[in-house]
Amino acid sequence: QVQLVESGGGLVQAGGSLRLSCVASGSIFRINAMGWYRQAPGKQRELVANLPTGGRTTYVDSVKGRFTISTDSAKNTQYLQMNSLKPEDTAVYYCNANIRESVWRPLGRDYWGQGTQVTVSS
Repeated sequence: QVQLVESGGGLVQAGGSLRLSCVASGSIFRINAMGWYRQAPGKQRELVANLPTGGRTTYVDSVKGRFTISTDSAKNTQYLQMNSLKPEDTAVYYCNANIRESVWRPLGRDYWGQGTQVTVSS
């Protein structure tokens, strides 16, 4: 079993910064990819940033140049540095990871964090 635990959300004024963290723990053989999603009230959940292990980072257009995803593989942790925040960034942010649990399971499974609220005031 794998758990993802997020931290770092909160209330910030427009133009401010926040850093989200997400730690994966449990039965982890290999992390194939990590990423962040968000869901604003009344909207569908959208991909914010994705970082496949050994691959290229992708960002949704609305956050390019402002948000940065990074990982610390030794700690099974990913981060989302959010700068120049805007009110439209207000949402519940979820971390996601595709994790291969053991050498006997060749396919990874998707896991989700519990979500953390980010509120940007104007």
